[in-house]
Amino acid sequence: MIRSRTRLEAPRLAAVATTVTVLLATSLYGVSGAAAADDPSVPPGTEATASAPVELDGNDPDLKLPDGATLAEPKVLDIKQVVEEQSGDERREDTNAEVTFALQAEVLFGKDSAKLGAQAKARIGTIAEEIKKQNAARIRVFGFTDNLGSSAHGDVLSRKRANAVHTILGQELNDPNVTYEVRGYGEQYPIADNSTEAGRKKNRRVEISFPRTAS
Repeated sequence: MIRSRTRLEAPRLAAVATTVTVLLATSLYGVSGAAAADDPSVPPGTEATASAPVELDGNDPDLKLPDGATLAEPKVLDIKQVVEEQSGDERREDTNAEVTFALQAEVLFGKDSAKLGAQAKARIGTIAEEIKKQNAARIRVFGFTDNLGSSAHGDVLSRKRANAVHTILGQELNDPNVTYEVRGYGEQYPIADNSTEAGRKKNRRVEISFPRTAS
């Protein structure tokens, strides 16, 4: 495995808290209708990964290629870069194939609300500019909540919030050629520990992702 570190410029990310570079083998992207679905698919990045390989003895003669054998074709691995504001309010992830913005619900909505304020709309407008820059025509908007309250309530709230963000993106982009996948996952797929308020705050979020198509 090769580890490298790159410098990433991200709009509206004033202070960098962490920059993480990892290698990924694949990237998945799917598109469906514009309304939030009741039967969401698994979000990209949450798929099961292969277990760690067993330890090998590099001097074992059985590991040598037999006469006439060749190695498989080389693969280009994906590089994932993560930049997060010190406050944690906004995070941007870049891979070779995709860009993902994660906005904490507190910076977009009031408590238990799906109504966007002026400042929240301005943040979404900035993301819309990045979408235009990447010439992206397929956009995913996924909503998530913490595990407080009933699961059913979280499912409904996350769908409403995803739909609210989708509405503003549609207005900002104003492009009939852009298609959207809008879903609410409720408390599924947490990215932090729900046993603490700091973790629950990270889990209450809306993610906007789209392909990287610009050079």
